[in-house]
Amino acid sequence: MIGAAKRHCAGLFLLCLTMTVPIAFSSTVKELQDSGRLQLGASLSKVSAVVPGEQIKLTLEIATDRWFGGGTRIEVPEVPGLVILQTENFASNSSEMRGGKNWVIQRWTLDVYAQQEGMFTIPPISARIKVNEDEGVILEGQVTGPTLEFVASRPKSLLRATAWVAAPSFSVTQTFDRDLNDLVIGDAIQRTIRFEAEDVMAMMLPTFEEAPMQGLTRYSEPPVLKNSSNRGTTLASREVTLTYIVEALGEYHLPAQEYFWWDTQSEELELISLPAYNVQAGTGPSKPNGGEKPDYRQMGLWIATALLILLGIAWIRTRSIVTGNIAQIKMHWNRLLRRWYRLRQPALPTTLNPGNNSED
Repeated sequence: MIGAAKRHCAGLFLLCLTMTVPIAFSSTVKELQDSGRLQLGASLSKVSAVVPGEQIKLTLEIATDRWFGGGTRIEVPEVPGLVILQTENFASNSSEMRGGKNWVIQRWTLDVYAQQEGMFTIPPISARIKVNEDEGVILEGQVTGPTLEFVASRPKSLLRATAWVAAPSFSVTQTFDRDLNDLVIGDAIQRTIRFEAEDVMAMMLPTFEEAPMQGLTRYSEPPVLKNSSNRGTTLASREVTLTYIVEALGEYHLPAQEYFWWDTQSEELELISLPAYNVQAGTGPSKPNGGEKPDYRQMGLWIATALLILLGIAWIRTRSIVTGNIAQIKMHWNRLLRRWYRLRQPALPTTLNPGNNSED
């Protein structure tokens, strides 16, 4: 009878323990992944025949037969020679049936650009997630995907190019804010050049280079770079603003500019060109190296003389009104004239030895 009482007490203890301690199906995210109830896959949109600078998509797929209990944070690795960017802040969510169970799926997309030729290895990408387990328990932890590899190379037609844009579309346009003819010294011309492309970043678009020209000074403003995304398509632009100042009359040549474009859709190389333009300043003979400059010293001398005469006249009139002394007026006037003549005389003698009859 005593043994039956002991067995009854042990049963009550186990019942109480079962009621107070919840059963956890998975204590960590790793256990959930090891049990096959949480999966992280990764894939590349292209693994061969990738041109340096071409965008390829890296897709992460996180799936579970539970449901997500919070936001997901992707840890992007750093790989020498690669630019890996997370341009989207939100995942694409969906669900599907797997093995008779409903699975929820998050798909994240990263943009990958190879900066040079070679084989590249992308290490496993980690994601920190939150999964809602049974009984209201939220599991939080880190999961990793597989290692990915791809090869970047240049086709034969691209070997002659030193720089290019690899994109499905690429354009270059330019505008001027005024007519380029009948300009005069001091006129300013504003030139705007705009580069636009899809599936590249603005920092990868070409820069504008032009040799300086004497007589037509050029000033450059910092380029304006813009990146945007529209339905998974990356749009990039670089806008360059140049200001030319005419400093000498003549005709100036703005040479044509050429840019290589690798069309990633047709896989062909094309040449995009900006046409050449001529800038005409004045209607006389061309003097691109500078014409005759005005004599600012002579102009200053005439201005100083005119001011001195005007001040002298005003001063004489004032004294004549106050004193009425005609003799003093004449004396001051003669003194003013002598000063004016001395001011007109050259500062240096006209000959090397003034007063000497020698021809040397």
